[in-house]
Order: sequence, then C-alpha cells, then structure tokens
Amino acid sequence: MADDFREYVSARMDGFRRTAYLLCGDWHLADDLVSTALFKLLKHWRRVAAMDDPDAYVRRVILRCLLDERRRPWRREAAWEWPPDRPVAGADQPVTDRVALTAALAALPPRQRAVVVLRFFNDLSVEQTAAELGCTAGTVKSQTARALASLRTVISEEAIHRG
Repeated sequence: MADDFREYVSARMDGFRRTAYLLCGDWHLADDLVSTALFKLLKHWRRVAAMDDPDAYVRRVILRCLLDERRRPWRREAAWEWPPDRPVAGADQPVTDRVALTAALAALPPRQRAVVVLRFFNDLSVEQTAAELGCTAGTVKSQTARALASLRTVISEEAIHRG
C-alpha cells in the first residue's frame, strides 16, 4: 500500500504543485495545499486507489483546501513591511508575460480561476470540470466565458501600459 502511494505521488507531484500554484498564485501556499491534500489522500488511499480517476480526487481536494484556507480569518489581512516588488520594465518578454498572466489569474474570482486552471491547464472537458467543481456544464461555460473576457481585458490593458 505505501509503495503504491509513494509511486503515485512521486509521478504526479510536479503537476499537483503547478495546479495548486495556478489556483492560488503563491508557491508556499501551493506547497501547503498539496501537503494537506496528500495527507488526506493517504488517509483514504485504499478507496482512492480503486477509483477510475484518482487525479480528479486530488485536484478536488486541493481546490477544497484552498477554499478552506481562504475562509480563515488571518488570510483576510495582508501586512507588508515594504511594498511588494514591481516587475522591471524591459525584462525578458516570456518572464514578463508569465508575471502578467499570473497577476491576471490572481485577479479572477476563485471559481473562475478554478475553471480556467482545470479547463486549460489540466485540459479537462466541460463535463469533467463541472464534475470536479460540483456544478452544471452551463455554469462551467459561463464562468469560462467571463474568466476569458476578464483575462483578455487585463492582459490587453497590461500590454497598453507596457507599450
């Protein structure tokens, strides 16, 4: 049992971390989310290992952990000793694009961000995304349309400010 779990996790750890990062925009929180999700996975490994798609279960647990974390009172405050660093103008274009995309994802509401990550990063269908989020396919489609419109607006405004 432990060897199966270890194999499963080691083969998918990077993907889980990237998914968590795209959902929350913070590598440290992403690591915490994945750790919590894997702990829950280990507790139910026998049942999960028998599932058709255990990856879907883990993604759902990561998303639920993020939502639980956002509900905690200390997450509502943001104290900074210094203002956060701003991207340097003229930096490498791919890095700047990645920073802009990460910022645009962070600006989306949690449900829209989850839809974008599940649909376009994890390459899930509308129906699979709906099953993971516990909503209808129509909700996924409308959330996707709204999220993409917001992303287009934010990224085009960023391009105007840069250029």
